[in-house]
Amino acid sequence: MGKNQYFVQDLYACARVENRLNVRVINELAWHGLFIRHLLRRPEVWEIGDFVPEFTIINCPSFKADPKKYDVRSETVIAINFEKKLVIVCGTEYAGENKKAVFTLLNYLLPKKGVLPMHCSVNHKIEEPNELAIFFGLSGTGKTTLSQDPQRTLIGDDEHGWSDDGVFNFEGGCYAKTINLSAEAEPEIYATMSKFSTVVENMTYDPSSLELNYEDDSLTPNMRAAYPLNFITNTSETGCGGAPKHIIFLTCDAFGVFPPLAKLSLEQAIYHFLSGFTSKTPGTEQGVTEPEPTFSPCYAAPFLPLPPTVYSKILREKIAKYQTMCWLVNTGWTGGPFGIGKRMPIKYTRSILKAILDTALNETDFFSDKHFGFQVPISIPFIDSTLLNPRDTWQEKDSYDSQAAKLIKMFSKNFDQYKDMVDKTIRSVAL
Repeated sequence: MGKNQYFVQDLYACARVENRLNVRVINELAWHGLFIRHLLRRPEVWEIGDFVPEFTIINCPSFKADPKKYDVRSETVIAINFEKKLVIVCGTEYAGENKKAVFTLLNYLLPKKGVLPMHCSVNHKIEEPNELAIFFGLSGTGKTTLSQDPQRTLIGDDEHGWSDDGVFNFEGGCYAKTINLSAEAEPEIYATMSKFSTVVENMTYDPSSLELNYEDDSLTPNMRAAYPLNFITNTSETGCGGAPKHIIFLTCDAFGVFPPLAKLSLEQAIYHFLSGFTSKTPGTEQGVTEPEPTFSPCYAAPFLPLPPTVYSKILREKIAKYQTMCWLVNTGWTGGPFGIGKRMPIKYTRSILKAILDTALNETDFFSDKHFGFQVPISIPFIDSTLLNPRDTWQEKDSYDSQAAKLIKMFSKNFDQYKDMVDKTIRSVAL
């Protein structure tokens, strides 16, 4: 790249035309340009001549902001001016800031139109776009991996909107974590790593063979790859679908007290949406070396310009209108907390999701969890029933009760600010 050379692209977000957001992206780094070309959507050739950007993103990693001069916290700045319709990213080469800036814009603009922006992945039954499932979840919960199912059509892996016309993808590509990636556990994602134009970030490689090292996290555990949606088999050509039949809240519970599956009522679904509970796992954020419990409202706290209750109100209305089934799926620990128990095997989680989406649980009996109140299935096809009640997997039952009480206390402390919203939800359901 020559001095003072920049790369400009006109792209857009949102597969549904009426919600489309035109964005001009100006990048200092060529690979950032390729990254955002994958992650946003490309206008048709005949549209370029008439393209008018609604927002402009300027990304200049080499510029370090002076905190005293510009009244900022550090040399790294991601700033959005909604009035001037301008985004500035500087002081960081992390490519994800390009796409998350657009997500933040949509989180501000779309609720005003009655559209719910969502940090989620979405798929549907092959050739049946109205048999659709939404997967909410923070980084490290398995959102990208679990939604990329060769038996279903992928609409998108990270950012979507839900309007009166259905669900639609904001993006045109995927941004997957690659730490400890394997062909056996995640064949779809692993296959993209050898395809031309996949952008690999924060990974080391053998200088002779150029083979990537999926275990070496010496740069950072946040190892990533960006690629177009069509690198995954069975991806949606339209990026659109109907209203969801199922909403799945993915959580990685490092306490080991949540069951692998629970059915949620409407008020419980809003509760978990507002709490956004999971555990930060190694590879999700800098400095995280072991799981840490965290709460991120709407599973998207850093990207919400509006109060979380704005988004939960829209979700509540849509769940009630479309009678969407809601589930909590724990991809975290079983048999004890982190350090004692073990991570839920991904093959079991896939069997659980198959049971949900194939309606195999319609005839299943459930029991009420005494600590959390949600409904837990007594049996699931191809799953050892002892796994379904997490207390049964612990050797020390009193320790389980203590851990559950500890987590409930953390939920209560986090949720005080949303109590009125939940009370209103419960009253509206009762009415």
